[in-house]
Amino acid sequence: MTMLTRFAPSPTGELHLGHAYSAVLAHDAARRAGGCFLIRIDDIDGSRSREGFVDASLADLAWLGLDWDGDPVRQSSRLGDYAAALDRLRAHGLVYPCFCTRADIAASLSAPHGPSGALYPGTCRNLPETTRARRMAGEAHCWRLDVARAVGRTGALRWEEAGQGVRVADPLAHGDIVLARKDAPASYHLASTLDDADMGVSHVIRGADLIASTDVHRLLQALLDLPTPLYRHHALVCGRDGKRLAKRDAAASLASLRAAGIDGRALAADLAAGRLPAGYFLQNP
Repeated sequence: MTMLTRFAPSPTGELHLGHAYSAVLAHDAARRAGGCFLIRIDDIDGSRSREGFVDASLADLAWLGLDWDGDPVRQSSRLGDYAAALDRLRAHGLVYPCFCTRADIAASLSAPHGPSGALYPGTCRNLPETTRARRMAGEAHCWRLDVARAVGRTGALRWEEAGQGVRVADPLAHGDIVLARKDAPASYHLASTLDDADMGVSHVIRGADLIASTDVHRLLQALLDLPTPLYRHHALVCGRDGKRLAKRDAAASLASLRAAGIDGRALAADLAAGRLPAGYFLQNP
């Protein structure tokens, strides 16, 4: 099997050292194996995505000396695929409309906590169909996966972490996750899972902050009859404060490093070897 990796930036800000580290690892793994390296632009967040950041991201990758195969894939061109997958899950009774706001969920005394914080307490899970239909006609809503029902359909699931062996997936720990937001046609979980399968990604190389999400992605793969790639979750690039980098960290942006006269190809070689500029270090969550 030919190795195929990808890097999937969201055009909501400038790329930083953490993005560069992930992109270099994915690129170099594919090239060493004689495989393919693809770019996907995760641009379905209509309120935050900017075309200028798409151009800037591609310029940053080229500055690092990274080359990719084919044209970048755009999530915004795949909305029909997300809708079809949601319809399929809806036909099996595995998703339901949710009308709760974040404030509603935060105010719920019964909301348990999972890997990503407060879990949805299931307020809208068992609403009568007549109530759902009436509220859907006039209220904004997202679509949530009934995770317990979904797990009952798939049974126990596993996935493999490169170098660490097989792991048992625990999607129940995430509660009823959102698959389509009120303001976006698909969540990260649904879009990324479908995209990786459609692109033929064989090895998902991404930050360790996303390792818990793999439980959810494995469940969606089973429900939608999608292949399961091999996963590798790498350490995160952190700053002097010990926190992982975010797009607001202007000093770590690749644009600022380029403006400071840093050699992009030399930086990529250092990142591949695990060497970071002064003041930055790798850390597992």
